[in-house]
Amino acid sequence: MAHLIGLIRVITINDEELLNLHGKLIERAFPELRVISRSIEDQPKGIYDRESEEKAKPKILRLAREFEKQGVEAVVISCAADPAVGEARKELKIPVIGAGSAAASIALSLGERIGVLNLTEETPGIIKRILGKHLVAEAKPRGVENTLDLLTDQGKNAARKALEELLDNNVDVILLGCTGYSTIGFAKIAEEIARIPVVDPVIASGAVTLSVLRQRSCLIKT
Repeated sequence: MAHLIGLIRVITINDEELLNLHGKLIERAFPELRVISRSIEDQPKGIYDRESEEKAKPKILRLAREFEKQGVEAVVISCAADPAVGEARKELKIPVIGAGSAAASIALSLGERIGVLNLTEETPGIIKRILGKHLVAEAKPRGVENTLDLLTDQGKNAARKALEELLDNNVDVILLGCTGYSTIGFAKIAEEIARIPVVDPVIASGAVTLSVLRQRSCLIKT
């Protein structure tokens, strides 16, 4: 039986196909999960700095509460900064998974020297805290200021150049520090260029969610 999970997009999306894209990525990778996606309102550029993150938090919390009332088994917040994850965990009785902490945890299982490809100047705080000394390099695409910029050819080319900068630091794992990279399917491109493991934050969030739900199911049965 499939596990029903709710996924929160932290950018306002009116296009149904684009809204469901992250959920579809998770469902293809993990057929045991069925994903319902919703997006926050009035943030067409998503989260790209501290101010936009604070503005998004109450909206994310409201959607998380609604998902729990709807009966989902877990909530995924599809953003590498893990906005409102801590707050939601305090309120909800079901697991709340952040894409950033999920990606960082998986990256640590793959190597010692992690390079993070960010959207903006700094690596998200939650990723920094988890990686600790294993975060050895970080880079961002020049001219990219928000997730919409990644959808352009210029943004994708800039991401490739930033990836090459990371590889000059002798990293053994690349962590994509924005779920916008999942939207454009950049993990596959990055692996072809880098020839080392690349952690996609959306896929990572699905992997962690399924692992948590399997553990909960086993505990209930025993």
